[in-house]
Amino acid sequence: MDSDLDIARAASPKAIEKIAEQLNLSRSDLILHGPHIAKINWNTLKKEHKNNQGSLILVTSVNPTPFGEGKTVTTIGLNQGLNHQGHNACCVIREPSLGPVFGIKGGAAGGGYSQVLPMEQINLHFTGDLHAITSAHNLCSAILDNYLHRGNKIKINTNRIFWPRVIDMNDRSLREVTIGLGGASNGLDRTDRFDITAASEVMAILSLASDYKDLRLRLGRIIVAETKEGGPVTADDIGAAGAMALLLRDAFLPNLVQTIEGNPAFVHCGPFANIAHGNSSIIADKIALSCSDYVVTEAGFGAEMGAEKALHIKSVASGIIPSCIVLNVTIRSMKLHGGGFSTGGGARPSKEEINLENVDAVRKGSSTNLRRHIRNLTSTEIPVVVSINKFSTDTPDEIDALRDEAAKAGANAIVIFEGHAKGGKGAVDLADTVVKACKNHSELEFPYTPIVDSDLNVEQKILKIATNLYGAQTVDFSPEALRTLETIKKWNKNKLPVCMAKNQYSFSHDKKILGSPTGFILPIRELRINAGAGFIVAICGSMMTMPGLPSRPAAFDMDMDEDGNLIGVFG
Repeated sequence: MDSDLDIARAASPKAIEKIAEQLNLSRSDLILHGPHIAKINWNTLKKEHKNNQGSLILVTSVNPTPFGEGKTVTTIGLNQGLNHQGHNACCVIREPSLGPVFGIKGGAAGGGYSQVLPMEQINLHFTGDLHAITSAHNLCSAILDNYLHRGNKIKINTNRIFWPRVIDMNDRSLREVTIGLGGASNGLDRTDRFDITAASEVMAILSLASDYKDLRLRLGRIIVAETKEGGPVTADDIGAAGAMALLLRDAFLPNLVQTIEGNPAFVHCGPFANIAHGNSSIIADKIALSCSDYVVTEAGFGAEMGAEKALHIKSVASGIIPSCIVLNVTIRSMKLHGGGFSTGGGARPSKEEINLENVDAVRKGSSTNLRRHIRNLTSTEIPVVVSINKFSTDTPDEIDALRDEAAKAGANAIVIFEGHAKGGKGAVDLADTVVKACKNHSELEFPYTPIVDSDLNVEQKILKIATNLYGAQTVDFSPEALRTLETIKKWNKNKLPVCMAKNQYSFSHDKKILGSPTGFILPIRELRINAGAGFIVAICGSMMTMPGLPSRPAAFDMDMDEDGNLIGVFG
């Protein structure tokens, strides 16, 4: 079987101007980054992004497994399927982070015959958006430390500095560092930390900003520290926000590329729904909606985080509610959540064992994990289509078991998706089902019930998410989190949305607890005030905002030949 890279290299991509024509965009609307990548210029965005005409389709997934579920493949494949059926459609996916590219995933541009091109550039430096975010974030860090070094006029409490540094790489050694060593000329000696760039508040701001004015205002509202009197210190207070905005000027513009079948696709912002808000950008969704009848936008997984944050953070900021939710699931993910493997004790089964027929495990996993995801999503009144990402090892009995349990759980429709192997042709059933769901929802005048009431305070929102979505009995705030909660109240931030930072593999804070756990106590270790992005981050359990590398990073198998061709990369 050809690798993703082989398939991508065998493709004949169109000139990006031809892709833009499908969206009724001309050469003058584009800023070219080579023959197959372009950004949409600001004048076009300013003129077009307010004219939303299309239906938004949100793609999320069950809790992921180490075997991969194909959520991005489903997003891209559905776009191809819609176009194959004669619809004017576009997709919006999230930009890959170099951390997982060189860590565990090896790439994030789809796969097989449902991927976006040019996948090599997209998976590496692309148009430099993540580098711009890294630079803007770290400029604020440098200005903050320089402010302290130059006299600290507004009397910042140096024990209450909240702003970390970031890098777009998995590097656990940077989780806690000491800076300013070597004497007074090197700045203040203090403890600092690094987060991965995707977890930066600047990334969230770029994803959620509606225009340049909003971007600049949000950057200025970032709270970097606390004064000795107990008041907030913002990026505007230390003179950093304006220069940060300059570094983000081009990064704010969405990136237009194409699927392997020549359909338009935007790639912009937002990976990591486990430690960040994890959604593609509002501005990319809006330009796509102004140019297409159907826009397939990618959220994170599991759905209790990715879809929840899409609905309660992104939709609140954009004012756009999806017309349909696609919940991606695989047979082997349900086997893993159903258990019953020879390894036992929570150990991961081998790839060979997970591929063996195990109808009982599929049914058990579907009746627990999948059922809860469906219940969570259908409570919003948005139609939920379960998309079974089919692998060659899936058996008819296993598929029937999953279908049966998904129907019992209340899914509006269950379809087979074969976009990885067949491209758009393998997504026709999903495309037709989604179009029908969107039309039915439109006829009902878009009913929508939020999972989390915006009028609740931060503590109540965390408890509601933990108990209603995750199945927890209650939450346990650490002393540090309780102190921050008091600060949140004092600074009038107590009605902001909440962004939960939790492991993605389980409904609980413990990645080893699969299925659909209940009755556990969810520990809230830390709260972070992201006032510029407009939400509070709740760090659950031992979750880290700087990932580490696995025992065998994907980077080990990557290389380049004497002609500059990449070897052993991206599947």
